[in-house]
Amino acid sequence: MNLISNEYVDTVNLNDLIESSIPQILGNLDPHSVYLPKEDLQAANDELNGSFCGVGISFFILNDTISISEVIPGGPSEKVGIQAGDRIVTVNDSNFVGPKINNGLVMKTLRGKKDTSVKLGIKRGNGSKILNFTVTRGDIPINSVDAVYMIDRTTGYLKVNQFGRTTHSEFITGLNLLKEEGAKRYLIDLRGNGGGYMEIAIRMANEFLHENQLILFTKGREKKLDSEFWSDNEGQFHDAEVIVLMDEYSASASEIFAGAMQDNDRGLIVGRRSFGKGLVQTQIDLPDQSAIRLTIARYYTPSGRCIQKDYKRGTNYEFEVFDRYSNGEIYNQDSIKVDKSQIFKTLHGRTVYGGGGIIPDVFVPRDTSGITSYYIEVANAGLIQKFAFKYVEVNRAALNKMKDYKQFLRMEPSSEALLNDFVTYAAQNGVPARWYYINQSRDVIVTQIKALVARTVFGSEAYYSIINRDDKTIQAALKAFNKHKAAYPISDK
Repeated sequence: MNLISNEYVDTVNLNDLIESSIPQILGNLDPHSVYLPKEDLQAANDELNGSFCGVGISFFILNDTISISEVIPGGPSEKVGIQAGDRIVTVNDSNFVGPKINNGLVMKTLRGKKDTSVKLGIKRGNGSKILNFTVTRGDIPINSVDAVYMIDRTTGYLKVNQFGRTTHSEFITGLNLLKEEGAKRYLIDLRGNGGGYMEIAIRMANEFLHENQLILFTKGREKKLDSEFWSDNEGQFHDAEVIVLMDEYSASASEIFAGAMQDNDRGLIVGRRSFGKGLVQTQIDLPDQSAIRLTIARYYTPSGRCIQKDYKRGTNYEFEVFDRYSNGEIYNQDSIKVDKSQIFKTLHGRTVYGGGGIIPDVFVPRDTSGITSYYIEVANAGLIQKFAFKYVEVNRAALNKMKDYKQFLRMEPSSEALLNDFVTYAAQNGVPARWYYINQSRDVIVTQIKALVARTVFGSEAYYSIINRDDKTIQAALKAFNKHKAAYPISDK
């Protein structure tokens, strides 16, 4: 660096050069060793630590405008009267709409130090008047358990979106709530869960395992980085039947939890092969408040397998998941690539494989029913979400009087009327009606509209309660439950 600074033909900003070079250096090690600049580090830590300071809304950007999809109960925005369905058009009396608005800018603007204030100009419904609210920023929890509800009289469902600092306590609260409601068996949905803290996954697995069962072990370059984690018999759910749902986007801590359940024959894995991340990172904070997350070890499931997929130079690591679509694995169990050189045995003798994720005990192909060219066009244009948002906007008064999403489902217009209104809306927004394809996609479109409306008004639990009704993976899990395939110890019989 001194050589460049002193001898290079042009003046060089060494700080900028270092900032751009470090990611390149780490990228030559493995795909998960990363550099986090100062401006990104706080947001990254907030996500895992379970809280941040802000105004307490969930949002999406619709037609270059911030549209509020959810107001966090008890948060700063709810306290001043902001509602789901409102649109933010000014911030501190300056226009805050247009093509330059993006998620990063919105979060940077609305988040800030605790007890500081921000003035938001709100458009509500079809009114032309701007409503002004001064919101005092406060601590906002980031929930990692999106939904907890009873699917049937004995089956409790939990949707976990990440493994953060608060996930274990949220998880235990959810399990106990379901137990009080009569749950004897638990469906733990980790689809799309990219992971988080290793120790949280270990603590969650411990809730189901009997005494002195291996959960995980790690191996590093030096002996001091080797470790083992065993169950301590302190869990409260030793006898419950458990099924874990996974897909190609379930990674890291999700795979630790699933691997412990599978290798100990404690839980049945249903869905598709997981991502395949078996590397352990530690965060090293740097003097300028940036950080490096450096891979220091590999982790191994109880049977001794490392599920890290290949990342040697020349492999298409980042797009390997998309390759699964092209090679047919997402739709056909026989297309799953199994490394026959890495054969391992579970606690009671079932065969499992290392190198490339957790292979499910019950494979469920991606559901393509109702996916037509018309559906893809309206979905890619965001028209289903936009229509649901508009529906809430128009029917806000009636929806606010409803007790819960079940009342909404009883009282909302017929599916036929809802579909016809959507098709008209889509045609007005550039996607002409093609009824041959619309009729094939009818159920998918209507279910998504109802679920999105319910989420805006009643929260994420209402969304999953509706969207899961026609979910093929959940149906396969319930079928396995009813055949007692998840009873401990799980066997191939």
